[in-house]
Formats: sequence, structure tokens, C-alpha cells
Amino acid sequence: METISALRVFLIESPIKMARQQGVGDVKGTVKRVLVELTSSSGIVGWGEAAPWEVFTGTAEAAFAAIDVYLRPLVIGAPVDRIRALGLKMKKALVGHGEAKLAIETAMFDILGKSCGLSIADLLGGRVRDTIPLSFSIADPSFEADMERMKEMVPNGHRLFKVKTGVKSHRDDLRHLEAIRNAFGDAVDLRLDYNQALEPFGAIAILRDVDRFRPTFIEQPVPRECLAAMASFAADLDTPILADESCFDARDLMEIVRLQAADAISVKLMKVGGLFNAQALMAIADLAHVPGYGGTLWEGGVALAAGTQFIAATPGVSLGCEFYMPHHVLTEDVLEAKIENRNGEVVVPDGPGLGVIVSQASLRENARILCER
Repeated sequence: METISALRVFLIESPIKMARQQGVGDVKGTVKRVLVELTSSSGIVGWGEAAPWEVFTGTAEAAFAAIDVYLRPLVIGAPVDRIRALGLKMKKALVGHGEAKLAIETAMFDILGKSCGLSIADLLGGRVRDTIPLSFSIADPSFEADMERMKEMVPNGHRLFKVKTGVKSHRDDLRHLEAIRNAFGDAVDLRLDYNQALEPFGAIAILRDVDRFRPTFIEQPVPRECLAAMASFAADLDTPILADESCFDARDLMEIVRLQAADAISVKLMKVGGLFNAQALMAIADLAHVPGYGGTLWEGGVALAAGTQFIAATPGVSLGCEFYMPHHVLTEDVLEAKIENRNGEVVVPDGPGLGVIVSQASLRENARILCER
């Protein structure tokens, strides 16, 4: 029986080439992530990534410690084809730290796929799509800089743009949305994301103002616990409401469905903490006819390869994805070659496992390694 014989974990820091400003927090300069390298007893190497955000799910340093100290003893010696069994052991041994568990699970899937010549999408049931529409977030402190990016991206096939609202004044938000519609009309699929920036009191007037710009959805306008307010918005507005911070796991989604608090959900592997968990989440969403959107935090190519494989095999995640970090934000990534973007879409890799290649050279040349074990 083939087992895991070695585990290495890296805390890395990567520079980013644009600032990001959104309701729950700002990012500039660099982002931290954790990479996991597992090696099987036959020498097959698999990779996984944990990319928490301190204002959203946790810290990279905590994910590093969770893998190095608490999960390592469970992983070494684990059979490569018993991923779910290992997941149950990790859940019992350590509360929380979903990103760390996801990184291990991803690396296990990567090894299993490589050992049998199948992609992770194949292992999850097979593809329902070969490309995924790519959404870019309008979140630069300089709106003019984002408009210049849109002028380059739209002619190249990009249609999906998500504007981070609620950070600047409501007057500025309206001015920016009007500028986008005037410049691009219906050539762009416009979405809005408040990242919990509004308080329930008075929020409906603000949302009615932006409703006239015909966004595809309005994401998380109020704090995550304000489900009654979310339900009122979903009932009162023409624009669908999408839950992000309100929907971390299947339990959250069951409450959202019960209260009719959202019309769609953002599915982030870093929130739900695993590919199996994400499948369970979408099983409930499918029953309730709630579509999914492929959200992201500050992941690099390894984690986004896992997200791409998941969405490729999941019919209900039909609203596109925002996996733009490696091409548009990170100055460098740890992959030998980035996942292809073509005509405004992410092209699902064809290779086994994750379908991407990480080498020691690509890791050490393209990231600052803060700690390695």
C-alpha cells in the first residue's frame, strides 16, 4: 500500500503589484501563504496551499504551525488513496484551521491523480466545463487605475468585473458605477461587493441606489450575522443578493436557505476547508437552486488550481470565478507556468492531479521563504 513518506511545509511571502481596498481590510505590498509538499513512498510529489487572511479566516503563521505540529503526525504513513479517512482524523485532532487541512487534502489529491493519470476534476466526478469565466475585482484605491485596466481587459474578452463598494463614499461609488456603465455599457457583467461594509439600518436606501446599474448580484452588503437584513434585501431588491462571509460551511447555508437570506453564495475553498466540504456545500445549494460563485482570498497558483479543478467538476458553481491573482496581482508565482487565461476565461488544466507543476527552482526563485520545515 502506497503511503505518505515525507512532508515539507513552507511559509512564503509574495510581492503584489497593486493595492487592494475592500470593506473588511486592505492589502498592499505583500501577501503570505503556506505551501505543503507531500511525497509518497513511491516518490510521487503532491502540492497544496493554505492562504488564510487575518481579517477573514486566520493567519498564515497559524496555518503553518497547524500543519507542522498537529497534522504532520497524522499525514506521515497515511495511505494515499484514503483521503477522506485522513480528513476525518484531521477534523478530530484539530478544531478549525480549515485552510491547513485543505492544503493537506489538496496535496493528497494531487498525488492520487498523478498516480492514476487523472485530474482532480476527474477524481471528483469528471468535468462539466473546460473553461470558467474570470471575474476581476475593481478594488484599487485609484479608481482611475482600474478604469485603465478595464480599457485593456474588455477588448481582450474580459466581461466580468466586481466593484468593491462601501469602502469609499456612497457618492463616489455611484460616480464610479456610472462611469463604468457609460464607458462599457452592457459589454460588461457588473457585480458589486460590499464586504460587510454597511450597517442594516439605512442599507436598503443605498442598495436601491446601486440597483439601477443592473448588477448581476450584490455581495455581502452587511455583517455576516445580519441574516434577517440579508433576507429583507433579497425580498425587496430586483438584484440578487450573494452571501460570502455569511456562508462559510454547510450549516451556514442551511440557515441561509431557511431564512431565504441570499439568492447565491460565494464558494471559497479557504472558507469551507476542503474539496469534500465544498462538494457537500454545493449539494445543499443545488437542492435549494442556489448557484455558486468561485470566490478567492489571496491565493496563488497551487490553491487556485485546486479551485479550478473543483469548479470544473461542479455544475452549480455557475457564476464564474475571481481567480485573477497570479496573472494580475502577484508579481511572481511558484508555478513553472501559470494556468492559462484565454478570452476572459480560466482554462482548466488537462494534466493529472492539479495539472500544474511546482519545482524547487520555481518555488525558491519566485517567493520569499520565511520559514521551512
